[in-house]
Amino acid sequence: MVMLVQIVLRLIEDALRWLVLLARSDESVRAENLVLRRQLAMFVERGIQPRRVDAATRVSLAVLTRLFYWRNAVVIVKPATIVRWHRAGWRLLWRMKSRPGRPPIPGELRLLIRRMGQENPLWGEERIANELLLKLGVRVSPRTVRKYLPKRPPGQPRGDERWSTFLKNHAKAILACDFFVTVTATFRLLYVFVVIEHGSRRLMHVNVTAHPSAAWTLQQMREVIADTNGYGYLLHDRDSIFAKHLDDSIRALGLAVLRFPFASPKANSICERVIGTIRRECLDWVIPLSEPHLRSILHEWVSHYNGGRPHSALGPGVPGPPRGSVRRPKAEARHRWVPGARVRAQPVLGGLHHEYSLAQLAAPL
Repeated sequence: MVMLVQIVLRLIEDALRWLVLLARSDESVRAENLVLRRQLAMFVERGIQPRRVDAATRVSLAVLTRLFYWRNAVVIVKPATIVRWHRAGWRLLWRMKSRPGRPPIPGELRLLIRRMGQENPLWGEERIANELLLKLGVRVSPRTVRKYLPKRPPGQPRGDERWSTFLKNHAKAILACDFFVTVTATFRLLYVFVVIEHGSRRLMHVNVTAHPSAAWTLQQMREVIADTNGYGYLLHDRDSIFAKHLDDSIRALGLAVLRFPFASPKANSICERVIGTIRRECLDWVIPLSEPHLRSILHEWVSHYNGGRPHSALGPGVPGPPRGSVRRPKAEARHRWVPGARVRAQPVLGGLHHEYSLAQLAAPL
């Protein structure tokens, strides 16, 4: 890189000197040329050896010698050396213009191939090439696809599954539940029971009671399982409410029960996180007056959580289908919404939160 900069600077310097010579008269240039030749002849007579020519000087001499008859003017090197330099430059030029191999594909397509390879570790180059041809109409050779696929670490097989994929495939069949407490305006202690689905982060069931028991908890689980199916596991801690006969009844409903180790809240991290979210975004800002009041507050907030609150772990996305919304086309500009629409805000919990959506303006009559 340093040599290339030196060559460019030397060529610029020679070009500036050439422009200066063009501005001078012919007599002055001829006289200066004669003086320089006399001095050079004295060095030749004394037998003084010039220092080694660098790459910048080689390129400069090879370029300048194309402008005049140079065989009688150049004495520091042999004429064959100048010819060899010129031919070497010619080969370098054609090597740069005619690069071997296939031309590179567009950058967006290269990024797409790498993305498909990372997202689908079971796919090979031929599968990705077929996917591009059939779904996107882009014809790419499998050999070209293999060239841009991300390199796998040594010793890792091609079909290795990621932990994130493994967990997502099994999270859809997992339910987690837990209790937390809250206090009313009259200092009455109420217990809130929460059931969440791991896969979609959707709150399946939330209910309130002042006297939690195994029978009441079993009835809540029956309501959850009666509305849905396909779940295989229920996670809960070792609270005394989850008695042995309760677990046996839950197993009879078709769910395998997994109990967490003692004093390990991180083992139930998803359920613990949603309980913290309920406190931070809802119960820390209101004072329940009674059990029905708390139940109505939680019902409204759960509806907002499932259908209107963005969840970062989902992409971002919402756990359930958005409430009363229609899929909107994307705007052409990045920082503008769809033309002919206005932003509508719907208050939640009396304005503690808001849900925003686009509404089409009425057509003028």
